[in-house]
Amino acid sequence: MTSPQRAQVLVGLIGAGIGSSHSPLLHQAEADRQGIRLLYTIIDSDASGLTADDLPGLLRWARTLGYRGLNVTYPFKQQIVRHLDHLSAEARTLGAVNTVVFADGGARGHNTDVVGFARNFRRNFPAQPTDTVVQLGAGGAGSAVAHAMLTLGAGRLTLVDIDEARAHRLAGLLAAQFGTDRIAVGAHADLTGLLAGADGLINTTPIGMAHHPGSPVAPENLRKDLWVADIVYRPTDTALLRTARATGAATLHGAGMSVYQAVAAFEHFTGVPADAEAMLADSAELLRRGH
Repeated sequence: MTSPQRAQVLVGLIGAGIGSSHSPLLHQAEADRQGIRLLYTIIDSDASGLTADDLPGLLRWARTLGYRGLNVTYPFKQQIVRHLDHLSAEARTLGAVNTVVFADGGARGHNTDVVGFARNFRRNFPAQPTDTVVQLGAGGAGSAVAHAMLTLGAGRLTLVDIDEARAHRLAGLLAAQFGTDRIAVGAHADLTGLLAGADGLINTTPIGMAHHPGSPVAPENLRKDLWVADIVYRPTDTALLRTARATGAATLHGAGMSVYQAVAAFEHFTGVPADAEAMLADSAELLRRGH
């Protein structure tokens, strides 16, 4: 007797400098647990010379070659939107997509970063106050985090970005859904005062990553009763989090957001519920081993 053939799924990730991403290992490990034969490929635009102009052709060929979908990361999350046939509610609001699914003759864009941050925050910070929150960064990932934070019930979220025009654009998009009284834009020059009256701080900038070392906040602006979340997960223990923890503050690193967005993407690609706890354990092991 021959054993039944396992389902086969072909997916990939497109972005710049993604050769070391552990998304393939996370998805493939979960697929093995589920009895799914999954192949996850890397399409590194730095290595291949792809630009935003190549996105229509890439989507066309991915569909032709039988891809179930694609994860999308920097710098294409916003650029890919106009080439898709359908958008989820979050993706439409934010104008940013990190997961594309090919189905029913079309390409549908999702933003699983939103649910990724929300699930990680609820799991680790279930009782932290969110009346007043300051967020650093209003880019692709920052837009998803801001949407998630307002969905979680933040009373007032203030966006601070070195590009104030970008922060104002995001604030306008979010105000249309959540109300103008819950979203604001602040200046870097006013960060000390903003943090003095805040319950929490979220860093969505690259500062703290291995190739962008340092902290986006001066140590004197951190305090015991100001919780700090960072979406950076390589390293998981950023300079910002170490300094905040030294003051006695509650801290949250970015590995959980990375895993939970992968959980949601896996479910979009396969139609099968993922084991989030197992994927969290996989991620912790990969990070421990330096992947």
